[in-house]
Amino acid sequence: MNRSVDYRKRGQAVWLDSISARMIATGELAGRIGAGAVYGVTSNPTIFAQAIGRSDGDYEPRIANLADEGKDAFEVYDDLTRGDIAAGADLFAAQHAANAEDGWISLEVLPSLAFDIEGTIAEAERLHRLLGRPNVFIKVPATPAGCVAIRELIGSGVSVNVTLMFNRKHYRDVAHAYQAGVAAFVAAGGDPAKVASVASFFVSRVDTLVDRLLTEKAQAAPAPLRQRLEDLRGKAALANAKVVYQDYLAAFGTGAWKALAAKGARVQRPLWASTGTKNPAYSDLLYVENLVGPDTVNTLPEKTLEALLDHGRDQGDTVLEGVDEAHRTLDELKELGLDVEQLGEKLQGEGIVSFERSYDELLGVVEERRRAALLESARTVKIRT
Repeated sequence: MNRSVDYRKRGQAVWLDSISARMIATGELAGRIGAGAVYGVTSNPTIFAQAIGRSDGDYEPRIANLADEGKDAFEVYDDLTRGDIAAGADLFAAQHAANAEDGWISLEVLPSLAFDIEGTIAEAERLHRLLGRPNVFIKVPATPAGCVAIRELIGSGVSVNVTLMFNRKHYRDVAHAYQAGVAAFVAAGGDPAKVASVASFFVSRVDTLVDRLLTEKAQAAPAPLRQRLEDLRGKAALANAKVVYQDYLAAFGTGAWKALAAKGARVQRPLWASTGTKNPAYSDLLYVENLVGPDTVNTLPEKTLEALLDHGRDQGDTVLEGVDEAHRTLDELKELGLDVEQLGEKLQGEGIVSFERSYDELLGVVEERRRAALLESARTVKIRT
């Protein structure tokens, strides 16, 4: 059984939310691609912090060579991450050539640029130019500044994975930015089939926050209200995502978009991110099996991907089911003082801070290893002389 293949037939691409030098060198990623288990890869500062920080010598030769060349910590980080992304993109090249919707890999701009329009554009264009591959998305956060940058980048032919989206406003702003960018690209004579985008909408983190707030409210509530609050746990994230998918259908069903599609423009697929289950009381595939549908992507942590391949179910286009109930859930949460739209702003801010922290930690690890490599090199030279 390969449930990933079944989902792909329904129009959903399963991606892997992980990348590392070891995964590439051992053939693990190539094996997953060949088996039809994954159709793309995402990365972010936290993933690279784990890959490099926890590696057992996988990056040391590259770090030593770069240190000997006089590269500083950022230059080493930049080389390592671009190296992994380029190698991953090459592994996906045949898959991408067979179907341009598949075989994508993503690299994020620096987290410190989340509110810097010009800085984001410059960094995205630099990474796009240096990687020079047709199946690389540059990741840009869905902040107000990021949305301006997204429009400009798409308008200049740079494919973008928009990240850190948590509410309907984030989604609508991003869809508008993408469509405006495609229109600008076409007006400038560009071929819209040559530019693409996915909209990464975060799922499980919504339940993590909402469930905590529901529990806090329940502890101080009278019995009837307590039960009502407890019954809402584990429902906000899926409701939020299903309503956003309806927003996607509306945004890409307009006459204006259909005119662009007739010229070759591709829809901006919703990508379900943060789909590993955090609460052990919930199904390990809660945010996977319930969000399957046409023109979607689900990027899974390795543990969740293994669960899907082991015991995942194909229950149809589940993202289209229970939409009325999803609206009722969000309305009820708002009535109880938990407005998912407002909480989405909080989650986006926390996400930016988290990625900044991961990047800073990663840079610290890189600097430590860079210095160790220089000391080892100096010691080796001293011994030889």
